[in-house]
Amino acid sequence: MTKTQVAPSLLAADFTRLGEAVDMVNRSEASYIHIDVMDGVFVPNITIGFPIIKSISTIASKPLDVHMMVVDPGRFVGMVRDCGAEFMNVHAEACTHLSSVVESIRRAGMRPAVTLNPATPVGMLQDIITQVDMVLLMSVNPGFGGQSFISTTLEKVVRLRELIRETGSGALIEVDGGVNLQTAPALVDAGADILVAGSYVFNAADPARAVAELAKLTPRV
Repeated sequence: MTKTQVAPSLLAADFTRLGEAVDMVNRSEASYIHIDVMDGVFVPNITIGFPIIKSISTIASKPLDVHMMVVDPGRFVGMVRDCGAEFMNVHAEACTHLSSVVESIRRAGMRPAVTLNPATPVGMLQDIITQVDMVLLMSVNPGFGGQSFISTTLEKVVRLRELIRETGSGALIEVDGGVNLQTAPALVDAGADILVAGSYVFNAADPARAVAELAKLTPRV
């Protein structure tokens, strides 16, 4: 079996040493660099913007997974593309016309991904699941790092995996929030492909080793 993919979240990194954080991810067993963009409207926090993401892209050797926690993210497709993102991740709750936004992301040359908040049911993706390359399930309420894992996410991963199987979708399942060595094994067993980890990685004495511990997880048969 293949290893679990890991996407360290720079939200938990020391922003005064961001270049060092990116270099650590580059050297680690991570598959992606997860970047959270928050507007202070869709979520009650404001994080980094496009100039910083573009700077990150110049030193990143891992693909960028840009998570747009903003109102009307379709406005920013061109700017996210120009930052060198592989995935543009938009919240279903923030898109009036989700299918159109997904199509515009793919036309821009990126891989479209859709995020669901903890209270948003998997079933709302029924008619779009075959159009996306990834679904991100939030296992905390978005806006701040360091929150506790919402345990019902495990059932949600199982339901999403069933939907993907039933529809023949190729979408990956990503989970973000409260991911650590206690919660990650159950998520992988439930069907998660990619684990976003912020505090667990960047608060560790050896961040690269923390990434490796998650990456070696495989589902129990």
